[in-house]
Amino acid sequence: MTASASLPGLHSPGVGFEQPFEMLQACHERVQRMLSLLQRLQDYLHDTPCDDMARQAARDVLRYFDIAAPLHHEDEELHVFPPLLAQGSPVVVALVQQLQADHAAMAADWAQARVPLQALAEGQLMAFSAEHEALLARFAARYGAHIRHEEDSAYPAAQALLPEATQQAMGVEMARRRGAR
Repeated sequence: MTASASLPGLHSPGVGFEQPFEMLQACHERVQRMLSLLQRLQDYLHDTPCDDMARQAARDVLRYFDIAAPLHHEDEELHVFPPLLAQGSPVVVALVQQLQADHAAMAADWAQARVPLQALAEGQLMAFSAEHEALLARFAARYGAHIRHEEDSAYPAAQALLPEATQQAMGVEMARRRGAR
Protein backbone atom coordinates (compact mmCIF):
# COMPACT_ATOMS: atom_id res chain seq x y z
CA MET A 1 0.00 0.00 0.00
CA THR A 2 1.38 3.42 -0.91
CA ALA A 3 1.49 6.29 1.54
CA SER A 4 -1.27 8.11 -0.31
CA ALA A 5 -3.45 5.00 -0.25
CA SER A 6 -3.03 4.67 3.49
CA LEU A 7 -4.03 8.22 4.38
CA PRO A 8 -7.74 8.73 4.92
CA GLY A 9 -9.35 11.43 2.88
CA LEU A 10 -6.45 11.79 0.47
CA HIS A 11 -8.33 10.60 -2.60
CA SER A 12 -10.47 12.95 -4.63
CA PRO A 13 -10.91 12.35 -8.34
CA GLY A 14 -9.66 15.22 -10.45
CA VAL A 15 -8.07 17.16 -7.59
CA GLY A 16 -4.40 16.84 -6.83
CA PHE A 17 -1.66 18.66 -5.03
CA GLU A 18 -0.95 20.57 -8.26
CA GLN A 19 -4.06 22.55 -7.33
CA PRO A 20 -3.52 23.17 -3.62
CA PHE A 21 -6.54 25.39 -2.98
CA GLU A 22 -8.84 22.95 -4.73
CA MET A 23 -7.23 20.19 -2.64
CA LEU A 24 -7.96 22.16 0.54
CA GLN A 25 -11.60 22.53 -0.51
CA ALA A 26 -11.78 18.81 -1.33
CA CYS A 27 -10.51 18.17 2.21
CA HIS A 28 -13.43 20.24 3.50
CA GLU A 29 -15.81 18.03 1.54
CA ARG A 30 -14.26 14.99 3.22
CA VAL A 31 -14.58 16.66 6.63
CA GLN A 32 -18.28 17.17 5.91
CA ARG A 33 -18.64 13.52 4.88
CA MET A 34 -16.94 12.36 8.08
CA LEU A 35 -19.14 14.64 10.18
CA SER A 36 -22.17 13.22 8.37
CA LEU A 37 -20.93 9.70 9.12
CA LEU A 38 -20.51 10.69 12.76
CA GLN A 39 -24.11 11.91 12.89
CA ARG A 40 -25.38 8.79 11.12
CA LEU A 41 -23.47 6.68 13.66
CA GLN A 42 -25.17 8.49 16.52
CA ASP A 43 -28.58 8.08 14.88
CA TYR A 44 -27.87 4.40 14.20
CA LEU A 45 -27.01 3.75 17.84
CA HIS A 46 -30.31 5.32 18.95
CA ASP A 47 -32.16 2.51 17.17
CA THR A 48 -29.70 -0.38 16.91
CA PRO A 49 -27.35 -2.06 19.36
CA CYS A 50 -23.67 -1.44 18.74
CA ASP A 51 -22.32 -3.88 16.16
CA ASP A 52 -19.31 -4.33 13.87
CA MET A 53 -20.68 -1.77 11.41
CA ALA A 54 -20.95 0.87 14.15
CA ARG A 55 -17.48 0.08 15.44
CA GLN A 56 -16.07 0.38 11.90
CA ALA A 57 -17.78 3.74 11.40
CA ALA A 58 -16.22 4.94 14.67
CA ARG A 59 -12.80 3.73 13.47
CA ASP A 60 -13.27 5.58 10.15
CA VAL A 61 -14.11 8.84 11.91
CA LEU A 62 -11.22 8.39 14.33
CA ARG A 63 -8.76 7.70 11.56
CA TYR A 64 -9.81 10.74 9.55
CA PHE A 65 -9.72 13.24 12.40
CA ASP A 66 -6.56 11.73 13.90
CA ILE A 67 -4.56 11.78 10.65
CA ALA A 68 -6.00 13.77 7.76
CA ALA A 69 -7.61 16.69 9.61
CA PRO A 70 -4.41 17.70 11.46
CA LEU A 71 -2.48 17.61 8.17
CA HIS A 72 -5.12 19.85 6.61
CA HIS A 73 -4.91 22.34 9.48
CA GLU A 74 -1.13 22.29 9.16
CA ASP A 75 -1.48 23.09 5.44
CA GLU A 76 -3.46 26.18 6.33
CA GLU A 77 -1.15 27.21 9.16
CA LEU A 78 1.92 26.89 6.91
CA HIS A 79 0.63 28.17 3.58
CA VAL A 80 -2.67 30.05 3.80
CA PHE A 81 -2.53 32.02 7.02
CA PRO A 82 1.00 33.54 6.91
CA PRO A 83 0.54 35.59 3.73
CA LEU A 84 -2.84 36.79 4.96
CA LEU A 85 -1.40 37.85 8.31
CA ALA A 86 1.47 39.62 6.54
CA GLN A 87 -0.44 41.30 3.73
CA GLY A 88 -4.15 41.10 4.49
CA SER A 89 -6.47 43.89 5.45
CA PRO A 90 -7.29 44.34 9.14
CA VAL A 91 -10.56 42.46 8.57
CA VAL A 92 -8.73 39.53 6.97
CA VAL A 93 -6.08 39.50 9.72
CA ALA A 94 -8.84 39.33 12.35
CA LEU A 95 -10.49 36.49 10.42
CA VAL A 96 -7.22 34.54 10.26
CA GLN A 97 -6.68 35.02 13.98
CA GLN A 98 -10.17 33.60 14.55
CA LEU A 99 -9.43 30.67 12.23
CA GLN A 100 -6.23 29.96 14.15
CA ALA A 101 -8.17 30.05 17.41
CA ASP A 102 -10.70 27.68 15.81
CA HIS A 103 -7.92 25.22 15.00
CA ALA A 104 -6.84 25.19 18.64
CA ALA A 105 -10.45 24.84 19.83
CA MET A 106 -11.16 22.05 17.32
CA ALA A 107 -8.07 20.17 18.48
CA ALA A 108 -9.25 20.48 22.09
CA ASP A 109 -12.79 19.45 21.14
CA TRP A 110 -11.42 16.44 19.23
CA ALA A 111 -9.27 15.36 22.19
CA GLN A 112 -12.48 15.05 24.21
CA ALA A 113 -14.78 13.77 21.44
CA ARG A 114 -12.43 10.99 20.38
CA VAL A 115 -12.58 9.33 23.84
CA PRO A 116 -16.09 7.88 23.48
CA LEU A 117 -15.48 7.12 19.79
CA GLN A 118 -12.34 5.17 20.69
CA ALA A 119 -14.20 3.28 23.41
CA LEU A 120 -16.98 2.44 20.95
CA ALA A 121 -14.48 1.35 18.28
CA GLU A 122 -12.78 -0.95 20.78
CA GLY A 123 -16.04 -2.47 22.00
CA GLN A 124 -15.77 -0.91 25.46
CA LEU A 125 -18.84 1.28 24.94
CA MET A 126 -22.14 0.21 23.47
CA ALA A 127 -23.84 3.60 23.05
CA PHE A 128 -23.14 7.29 23.46
CA SER A 129 -24.42 9.08 26.54
CA ALA A 130 -26.07 12.48 26.32
CA GLU A 131 -22.76 13.98 27.46
CA HIS A 132 -20.90 12.15 24.68
CA GLU A 133 -23.40 13.36 22.11
CA ALA A 134 -22.99 16.94 23.34
CA LEU A 135 -19.20 16.64 22.90
CA LEU A 136 -19.64 15.22 19.40
CA ALA A 137 -22.15 17.94 18.50
CA ARG A 138 -19.86 20.72 19.72
CA PHE A 139 -16.99 19.26 17.71
CA ALA A 140 -19.10 19.02 14.55
CA ALA A 141 -20.72 22.44 14.93
CA ARG A 142 -17.43 24.32 15.13
CA TYR A 143 -16.40 22.99 11.72
CA GLY A 144 -19.34 24.43 9.75
CA ALA A 145 -18.67 28.13 10.29
CA HIS A 146 -14.93 27.54 10.14
CA ILE A 147 -15.14 25.95 6.69
CA ARG A 148 -17.43 28.71 5.38
CA HIS A 149 -15.01 31.43 6.51
CA GLU A 150 -12.06 29.67 4.91
CA GLU A 151 -13.78 28.97 1.61
CA ASP A 152 -15.62 32.28 1.31
CA SER A 153 -12.84 34.60 2.51
CA ALA A 154 -9.48 33.16 3.52
CA TYR A 155 -8.80 30.89 0.55
CA PRO A 156 -9.73 33.43 -2.15
CA ALA A 157 -7.70 36.14 -0.40
CA ALA A 158 -4.63 33.90 -0.05
CA GLN A 159 -4.94 32.59 -3.58
CA ALA A 160 -5.01 36.18 -4.88
CA LEU A 161 -1.83 37.01 -2.93
CA LEU A 162 0.20 33.93 -3.86
CA PRO A 163 1.89 33.77 -7.28
CA GLU A 164 1.39 30.56 -9.28
CA ALA A 165 4.95 29.37 -8.51
CA THR A 166 4.32 29.76 -4.79
CA GLN A 167 1.07 27.83 -5.09
CA GLN A 168 2.89 25.04 -6.93
CA ALA A 169 5.55 24.91 -4.20
CA MET A 170 2.72 24.81 -1.66
CA GLY A 171 1.24 21.74 -3.38
CA VAL A 172 4.63 20.02 -3.52
CA GLU A 173 5.19 20.60 0.20
CA MET A 174 1.68 19.39 1.07
CA ALA A 175 2.28 16.18 -0.91
CA ARG A 176 5.75 15.71 0.62
CA ARG A 177 4.42 15.90 4.19
CA ARG A 178 1.95 13.16 3.31
CA GLY A 179 4.59 10.98 1.70
CA ALA A 180 2.81 11.29 -1.65
CA ARG A 181 5.91 12.57 -3.47
